[in-house]
Amino acid sequence: MVLLLTRTYFPEGTNGKLECEGQLISYTIELPWKNNERRVSCIPEGEYFIEKRYSQKFKWHLHVLGVDNRSLILFHPANNALKELNGCIAPVTKLSGPGLGLLSRKAFEKLKDQVYKALDRKESVLLIVQSTYQK
Repeated sequence: MVLLLTRTYFPEGTNGKLECEGQLISYTIELPWKNNERRVSCIPEGEYFIEKRYSQKFKWHLHVLGVDNRSLILFHPANNALKELNGCIAPVTKLSGPGLGLLSRKAFEKLKDQVYKALDRKESVLLIVQSTYQK
């Protein structure tokens, strides 16, 4: 399974569109780009594998692997990137502003369901992060 996250950057946050095989799964919100600084920046563009993870705080969620100089980058519910994220990615049903979204828990459950089904079939899940503009 390949997930494609296409981002648009704003000073207040990063908005994205998450797709699989051309089908929209959800929109996403993240922190603004601040040179991959821990806890204040979204992660760099690139390719990452995803695995299942469990914690007391988020229960079952998704873990993004292999992010340079970062650890515990997760997909989990949040509706306000600046208040609720430390570098993670939050799926949202609708974008409501830069780094802001609505109905995150609903979008997260949809994403988690699709990814967990692929992982249960022993498929690898690759996340490709890119921007809407060419560098």
